[in-house]
Amino acid sequence: MLIQVNGAPVYAYTGGKSFDAAKPTVVFIHGVLNDHSVWILQSRYLAHHGWNVLAIDLPGQGKSGGQPPASVEEAADVVLALLGAAGIDQAALVGHSFGSLIALEAAARSPAHVSHLVLVGTAFPMAVSPALLEASVKAPEKAIAMVNTFSHSTLCPPPSALGPGTWLYGGSRALMRRMLASNTETNVFYTGFKACDSYAGGEQAMAAVHCPTLFLVGRHDQMTPPKAAKALAAHARLSKIVEVNAGHALMTEAPDEVLFALRDFLAA
Repeated sequence: MLIQVNGAPVYAYTGGKSFDAAKPTVVFIHGVLNDHSVWILQSRYLAHHGWNVLAIDLPGQGKSGGQPPASVEEAADVVLALLGAAGIDQAALVGHSFGSLIALEAAARSPAHVSHLVLVGTAFPMAVSPALLEASVKAPEKAIAMVNTFSHSTLCPPPSALGPGTWLYGGSRALMRRMLASNTETNVFYTGFKACDSYAGGEQAMAAVHCPTLFLVGRHDQMTPPKAAKALAAHARLSKIVEVNAGHALMTEAPDEVLFALRDFLAA
């Protein structure tokens, strides 16, 4: 479905179920050069088990219009505006990588509107090397290859993710190319990485969050190693850490572990 947010359409995948604002709602927020599809197993399961699901494409990429957010703070405001536009009083926010910082900042800015917070593959600070930032502009194919090398700990997912025979590296590279090409005016690769690298308010934001927080980390994550989430976890009021056997691409490398952790946390 498309939701008008700040004068532009934001696409939200509903998991195959009609949107019903009366149900408890979970909003999924993807990372740099990803889209709603990275949450395919988790979003569909929750949509068919009592949850209202909105797995969004961030503005200015994928199926969403508008301008891509230039900062974590700007993106957080979009998420909160989305809740208002959809008539949702309170929602669980689930974010991966860049999306985890967006979810964190949104929960800090408007605690009353967030019931649960899930930070997947998160870190603070989420520093991006100058070489990778430069490559995202001057050699995006090289940068995409680098990101995928460091994001995956295995070649193929279990059947519950994307089906037998799926090649995680190839599929992820194809998605990233598609997202980069979806905006011909702004380099959403560089913009997203720069937003991650520039975000300085993580610890203050975590201290301002009132709801329970789940940290979902990958044991073999080279992009945001498990230890990189400790600075945030130390400032959380009600936190739980779950480590799964995966790299940075947790949702497709360990889909069932991620789903079960989400299911159990949201049910508590």
